[in-house]
Amino acid sequence: MRRLHPLDWVAGALLGCGLLFLATGLLPAASAEAAVSRIAPLLAFLGTVIVLAELTSAAEVFDVVAAGVARAGRGSYPRLFLLCVAFAAVTTITLNLDTTAVLLTPVMLALASRVGIAPLPLAMTTVWLANTASLLLPVSNLTNLLAAERVALSPAGLARVMWAPQLAAVLATMACLWWFYWRRGRRGAADYPPPPSHRPGDRVLFRVCGLACAGFLLATLLTGLPLWVASGAAAAVAVLAFAVRRPDALRTTLVPWRLLVMVPGMFLVVQTVDAHGLHRVLAEAIGTDGGVLGMFRASAVGAGLANLLNNLPVYLAGEAAVPVANHTQLLSLLIGTNIGPLVTPWASLATLLWYERCRSAGLRVPLRGVAGSSTVLAVAGVLLATAALALTA
Repeated sequence: MRRLHPLDWVAGALLGCGLLFLATGLLPAASAEAAVSRIAPLLAFLGTVIVLAELTSAAEVFDVVAAGVARAGRGSYPRLFLLCVAFAAVTTITLNLDTTAVLLTPVMLALASRVGIAPLPLAMTTVWLANTASLLLPVSNLTNLLAAERVALSPAGLARVMWAPQLAAVLATMACLWWFYWRRGRRGAADYPPPPSHRPGDRVLFRVCGLACAGFLLATLLTGLPLWVASGAAAAVAVLAFAVRRPDALRTTLVPWRLLVMVPGMFLVVQTVDAHGLHRVLAEAIGTDGGVLGMFRASAVGAGLANLLNNLPVYLAGEAAVPVANHTQLLSLLIGTNIGPLVTPWASLATLLWYERCRSAGLRVPLRGVAGSSTVLAVAGVLLATAALALTA
């Protein structure tokens, strides 16, 4: 019990509250049953994709790519900046924002220490793009899975609708990253020494896990397989490879127990609050206008409340408040809850996990400065992405 992290206690408390609400009748049984049936595939996906990402990291795929990114930069900070943005964005889009926060953050911080790069620009690149690059595919964010189900969009269909908002969000992120953290006066150096190439300890595991990730991405884009089936198959390939080559690496800690407890707890608690008035409050705040003004209103409400509470429960409650026919208004709410939760540490689970990783690595995060710059990005990113959706939808 002493080894439990504070977030473990939060996750347990959420699930305990949800079960208590169900037992006392505050949460109707029909609502709880609907919530459980909806989140079961999401939990299967979340658990398997994190196992895949953890084993991919253990196979040193991320280390090889990070060292390759730094070498490709050839000592130039502008070139390194573009490569790091691409690395973090692609990881978020294809392997989920929590993967970027949990696994990419320590890799980037270790890279910074090896080659003498200031760590904060790399850390901010990771946490900002973990949130702002999570619009394009259903796999990128749990909220995307819910939204794609609601508006009946396949992974390719969601990408066709959200490519412009995603591009706008990434461009806004790049502008803020460069101005606040990467420009010459902020990063503290003119150039950096390129690191040596990284050679994985086990090339078989490296290749198998790399191919498993690529196969997972192709399966989600080109086939009609449910996401949890694709991620489960890819994770099974990685697990089998490790069982043969490095069985000692297969531990129960690979499974994201905290997330698997926290997510259903959030669902049950939000369902309870929604049944007792939250739906009416959000319906009034979001409105029923499916036009451009309604889109901006939904994204603003989603971003604001996500920073007060947390983006996942806010999206869940907001989704129920948006009229069923207002697809673009719902996607605007998705923009607000994906891009907006940057200001407060608890606004998204990815941000919480990022703070934990930074603290473990010994990086002191200046909370006031980060909150100020994150506010600028949250406002600019949500506005630009919503405008892009309004122009292209």
